[in-house]
Amino acid sequence: MRTVDVARCAGYSVQQIRNLERDGVLPPATRTAAGYRTYGEVHLQSALAYRALAAGAGPTEAKKIVRAVHQLPVAQALALLDAAHARLDTERTELSRAREAARAIAGEPIVDVSAADSMGVSELATALGVRPSTLRHWDAEGLVVPDRDPVRGTRRYTPTQVRTARIVHQLRKAGYRIAPLRALVPELGRARRLEDVASALATRDAGIAARSRALLDGAAALSALLSLRGRAA
Repeated sequence: MRTVDVARCAGYSVQQIRNLERDGVLPPATRTAAGYRTYGEVHLQSALAYRALAAGAGPTEAKKIVRAVHQLPVAQALALLDAAHARLDTERTELSRAREAARAIAGEPIVDVSAADSMGVSELATALGVRPSTLRHWDAEGLVVPDRDPVRGTRRYTPTQVRTARIVHQLRKAGYRIAPLRALVPELGRARRLEDVASALATRDAGIAARSRALLDGAAALSALLSLRGRAA
């Protein structure tokens, strides 16, 4: 096959195929007497495996896995693939915990609130298991903005703000980025906040499912690639 043939079958541009060869994702192409590249089935399967794995585990990890198939013992290549699946499993577990925690925390009533019920930065950081600098970062980003002591200017978190911090903490553990959270936090104090949090987590869940399917496709392509490698050996 010519470069353009592999590119067309794999859904890439000609330059992208050349880049993948340069990066070791595709083994070196054979050259004709005139210097033109020629590719075989192993190159196409390598490109297909990389494409699927990149969607599931990211480009960096995908390159590591496909390069390992070409350069390392099979067991080491499979170990990298297993690690990618394990990371997705961890994300699913954290997402499930975040969904349960957000539902429980959002439903907690706050009554008879007094100034004595507020918490300082160190107290809240210890309660959440995060660093005080994390709470200061959330403050700067507008995620959880505490009150300020009128005399000393120190941060004090009311029970409502503590509850918001707990939800933010769980969503961050589930992989939610700062920007989407910044848009979501104002809704946490409104009646429909639980629905908003649930919708946000459902979007995250759909993304994990798509990446999991991509890894499945990548594993199939890797299996075909390993078969080709075995025949070549």
